[in-house]
Amino acid sequence: MKHPLWRCAVFVAALLPPPVWLYQAWIFALGPDPGKVLLERLGQGSLILLLLTLSLTPLQRATHWSGWGQVRRQFGLWCFAYACLHLLAYLVFVLGLDFAQLGTELQKRPYILVGALAWCSLLPLALTSNRFSMRRLGRRWKQLHRLVYATLGLALLHMLWIVRSDIGQWLLYCTWALLLLALRLPRPGRRLGRRAGGAP
Repeated sequence: MKHPLWRCAVFVAALLPPPVWLYQAWIFALGPDPGKVLLERLGQGSLILLLLTLSLTPLQRATHWSGWGQVRRQFGLWCFAYACLHLLAYLVFVLGLDFAQLGTELQKRPYILVGALAWCSLLPLALTSNRFSMRRLGRRWKQLHRLVYATLGLALLHMLWIVRSDIGQWLLYCTWALLLLALRLPRPGRRLGRRAGGAP
């Protein structure tokens, strides 16, 4: 296994925040509504991890260091784990596990549906983030994992709908996402070079 210390450091860095936040909630260090703070932190943590996951390939291309690619799957799975904890926090602290109120909640807060769609789009990506699925799906694996960009759009819309007027932090995440999308666009010079190279 390449870069074991780097992989271990990423694992520990992603593992620690939720227990720390839970401890802070236990000692009443998160204010009068610790459940809401936990919900927000887990949601933003998931979004940040998603953006970091998408940043690893550009970083690897720019630095030519294989370590970025070695932790891509781990970042993606941590993103899904945080999203699951975010969903659990909503069910416990907001809904109070009273699922009969879910229909009313969706009518009053439609951004919940957008968040649920983002979670649902992450689910197949997490389930297929293994070598067996890559071999089984073949070329379709890459096509499936392009769904991550739809997930990113839904996550940003979910957050924007919640923050509304206070969009400073959302703009930071949105700018980061737009930069990543711009890096994914094919360069005209490279496309022309490929055409010229393939010409008879």
